[in-house]
Amino acid sequence: MDRIRIVGGNRINGRIPISGAKNAALPLMIASLLTDDTLTLENVPHLADVEQLIRILGNHGVDYSVNGRRERQIEGYSRTVNFTARSIVDTTAPYELVSKMRASFWVIGPLLARMGEAKVSLPGGCAIGTRPVDLFLEGLQALGARIDVENGYVIAKTNGRLTGNRYIFPKVSVGATHVLMMAASLAKGETVLENAAREPEIVNLADCLNAMGARISGAGTSTIVIDGVDSLSGARHQVIPDRIETGTYAMAVAMAGGDVILEGARADLLQGALDVIAQTGTEIIPVNSGIRVRRNGSGIMPVDVTTEPFPGFPTDLQAQFMGLMTMAEGKSRITETIFENRFMHVQELARLGARITLAGQTAIVDGVPRLKGAPVMATDLRASVSLVIAGLAAEGETVVNRVYHLDRGFERLEEKLSGCGATIERLSS
Repeated sequence: MDRIRIVGGNRINGRIPISGAKNAALPLMIASLLTDDTLTLENVPHLADVEQLIRILGNHGVDYSVNGRRERQIEGYSRTVNFTARSIVDTTAPYELVSKMRASFWVIGPLLARMGEAKVSLPGGCAIGTRPVDLFLEGLQALGARIDVENGYVIAKTNGRLTGNRYIFPKVSVGATHVLMMAASLAKGETVLENAAREPEIVNLADCLNAMGARISGAGTSTIVIDGVDSLSGARHQVIPDRIETGTYAMAVAMAGGDVILEGARADLLQGALDVIAQTGTEIIPVNSGIRVRRNGSGIMPVDVTTEPFPGFPTDLQAQFMGLMTMAEGKSRITETIFENRFMHVQELARLGARITLAGQTAIVDGVPRLKGAPVMATDLRASVSLVIAGLAAEGETVVNRVYHLDRGFERLEEKLSGCGATIERLSS
């Protein structure tokens, strides 16, 4: 099993290219199930989760090619991938595939809308708390689906097409908004989704579906209106740059000190998080090629933060920010409101010398003047990169184990950081 070795203390300077967003690419790939034409996606990141979803879509009959040909090893960063679901050969998404990645459960919407039936295993995923699928199922039922749960599988059926309806989400859910927006695109009549998620990835999906012939308005607001159409065509669409990767590298610069251009980054996708990072004493400067992040060696100021749905501070940056706050000049409070079990990185940061106390869903971080390298264990995707951030400033050597978590969401992380002067390398078993 691979590990990542970091020797802390180096400032990072240079340029880091920001990859396509995993959280945008996955629903866009799933949208290919809605049409028998080819959907071409540009800026698709080369990640373990993307490769896993390619396998899952292949199980349903989706063919794919990379830059016009089948490839496994791709030079460079994000790719252009063609997805063609000429015919759906299987409407079952089995446990052995879905259990490896939660987002694969989302195929239930397009399969039901196009084929009138779907049998999808209840999802698995990384251990950051329960994320029930109730909202997905309630929403699909509002569109006329019959839902049964048997032996760990959701069995969804409809007589003919789904039917447009009004659905109010009891709580904001990005995944359920993705699924219902896709399903309603082929429903008969108008669907109104209220209290919908507003994340940039929702807008990216809506733009793609509209390019395929859907009629969607209001994406990016809490009310989305979908006027269903009989069929969708193919399209060419670009995956937005990854705002979580952008925020992560911005925090890495804030932690280690230095001056980095995040190439291709878009400030509008994470302005709330950038405002928080700026409060730590880090300069955030929009430039033509992306975002410049600079900290000249001054101390890190403590900042209190609470995770919120977009446009608030993202839960997917909470662990990284905690890593940054471990060396702040004072006490900070980080409150997690999205997931109830997303502080698993606390004990591993403590191995590096961090002082963190938990009080319910709030972590109180008492900044220390220095961290010391140690072997640590990644528990999930975002927790693993928080350990990398801490390791960049820790004295001596930090070895992060279980880095397969990192490979799920960060494209060539060690190459991007080492290219800017960090001492970081992958150790293969």
